[in-house]
Amino acid sequence: MELDVRGEICPYPMLKAVEAMKQLQGQDNVVVITDHAPCLETIPPQAGRFGYSYEVEERGGAEWTITLVPKGND
Repeated sequence: MELDVRGEICPYPMLKAVEAMKQLQGQDNVVVITDHAPCLETIPPQAGRFGYSYEVEERGGAEWTITLVPKGND
């Protein structure tokens, strides 16, 4: 599942990521595309709570991709 939350500020990107992880229940990756730097501090801690690990990739131009991977699939 891909969430493009560019232009949105916290807490909305984190809430959308949490909802996606709940919905998928560890069955698939969640890819979050953001341009809001605080997401790098709010989304990763939530990943562990829902059985996901995470990877952060800088896309350039103050954009990042946070990939949430179900543990066991990383």
